[in-house]
Amino acid sequence: MSMTEELLAPIIIILFGGTLSVFLCIYGTLTFKNSPGGRYYIVLSLLASLYSFAYIFELVSTSIERIMFWIKIEYIPLALIPVFTLLMCIEYVGLQLKRSIFYSLFLIPAMTLLLQATNDFHHLYYTSMKLRSDSPFPMADLEYGLWFGVHTAFLYGCMIAGITVLFRGLRSAHRPKFRFQILVMVTGLIVPLIGGFLYLMELSPYGIDLGPVFTSISYIFHGVALLRFKMFDVIPIARDTVFTNMEDGIVVLNEKEMVVDYNQAMLDIVPTLHKKAIGMQISKVFSGYPELIPIIEAGREQDQQFLHSGVTRYYHIHFAPIRNKHKERIGTIISFANITERVVMEEKLKELADTDSLTGMLNKRALMRESENYLNKLSQSGGSFSMIMFDVDYFKQVNDKIGHEAGDIVLTHVAEAVKTNIQPVHIAGRYGGDEFILCLPETSLTEAFKVADSIRAHVADKCMLVNGKEVRVTSSFGVTHVHMQQGESLPLITLMRQADEALYMAKEKGRNCVHPYSKAS
Repeated sequence: MSMTEELLAPIIIILFGGTLSVFLCIYGTLTFKNSPGGRYYIVLSLLASLYSFAYIFELVSTSIERIMFWIKIEYIPLALIPVFTLLMCIEYVGLQLKRSIFYSLFLIPAMTLLLQATNDFHHLYYTSMKLRSDSPFPMADLEYGLWFGVHTAFLYGCMIAGITVLFRGLRSAHRPKFRFQILVMVTGLIVPLIGGFLYLMELSPYGIDLGPVFTSISYIFHGVALLRFKMFDVIPIARDTVFTNMEDGIVVLNEKEMVVDYNQAMLDIVPTLHKKAIGMQISKVFSGYPELIPIIEAGREQDQQFLHSGVTRYYHIHFAPIRNKHKERIGTIISFANITERVVMEEKLKELADTDSLTGMLNKRALMRESENYLNKLSQSGGSFSMIMFDVDYFKQVNDKIGHEAGDIVLTHVAEAVKTNIQPVHIAGRYGGDEFILCLPETSLTEAFKVADSIRAHVADKCMLVNGKEVRVTSSFGVTHVHMQQGESLPLITLMRQADEALYMAKEKGRNCVHPYSKAS
């Protein structure tokens, strides 16, 4: 048998496999490059084709120098194939690597390329290179050095790790199509390993490397899987990429309200969740969050506030039924969507809508609303309520003689005086112009009088400098009080009219004073 006939079969197989891998590389680039694992498969196909074609040139070379040249070319893809194989498997099943681990995987391949290319200087990769004497055609007889063992261990380690990762994905792939896809990929990794093992054990004819031959065979499996079963079109990573890594918290219940599963995001919402919660009643799992139990039992969609580690968050709780093919309800998916940013923004907008821009106090609309709300509560439970109405004496003269800038400074000073002398439960706002109203829940007339007089003194004592001019103002106050019995009602406008009458009496008395309302006045 001639040399050509001896090599014809492996060359045809390798040529076919290399051509097929080029086709799959182009096909993948056009169809599934953005699918998890797809980009690495495309690179692997390109590397495999380069390796196959370079090995064909090695087989037909007639001198040790030409053979060694093509071996150096082969090692460009051969050093990188293990890493990209492992990365493809990891991404295919939805796992993620830290950036530091990702880059560290390329350290050994980089060293392999360097040492293999510079072997003549150190012989760490090959200690001896010559032609075989027992082969009917030129074949290299190589004795391997230390780093060849490192590369071989790394190659098989990456392949075995990739296969292990795929089998892990096989456990969570419930559909037959998904399971078949993973099994085909595992087969595609095992077949070349068998060829490489036979070569290392010197069981291949004339020392022919069966790795490229078996790789070509594995690409036949890949072609069928890609073209017939759309291996990268729909992949078994739904749990890891869609469920586990969702930003919304998810809890899955069966028809008996038992926890079937939950994702990582739920641990930020309910930190007490753990693996033992699977199979437990949801009421028991959420026993530390009693406010959730009636919501879940009722299946009522709503917004809910959570306090965790001193941080307040808001979630929108949504319920979606799980039904079988007969449309029977067999469970529930409960989702917790983080709406904290939206709620905070709404609160800020509400605060801006209720705030007087100059003084920072409640504006007229918010003042009237909050005061009426408290009066309504008071009519249901009974209690006391005091109101203070005041304005700045001769404020119009300040605007006319000194300017509106001075008027704004005066009003800002008055607002500071109010804020300094009232309690958080008190309702205070700018009613309009220079007129202010304070509503003091559970405050007697005497206590309200003292609050008003403190504000009056604070305003009068302040000397303001506007455009080089000293400005002092005073203010006049009217105070009224009501004690309501349970079930009794009183319009807010009545209290305002009483406070206004008392304010009028304060002005009649000479201003810069506080006057209480009385029917006799």
